Amino acid sequence: MKIKTNDKVIVISGKDKGKTGKVMSADPKGMKVIVEGVNVATKHQKPRKQGQDGGIIKVETPIYVSKVQLFCDKCGKGVRVGYKFVDGKKVRVCKKCGAEI
Repeated sequence: MKIKTNDKVIVISGKDKGKTGKVMSADPKGMKVIVEGVNVATKHQKPRKQGQDGGIIKVETPIYVSKVQLFCDKCGKGVRVGYKFVDGKKVRVCKKCGAEI
């Protein structure tokens, strides 16, 4: 999976198409990511402990990684990811402009 935690991504399909956000968590086994402010669902939560508030809360739910693309700040849009070796380390690069991510 080429998307990692704390990457900036753009949604390319679905009800939230065009939204950008930061990846809060990535699940490589399930091929899903949770993106900040994307695919928000309302959840009715019951108070579990004394003093805790219940009510309706908003929570981000996972989306498939195939629905997001890495966002390149230099290009200003979603791009595909390539790899390059720099000083013996493997780094991700933008396929359009070649900038390191």
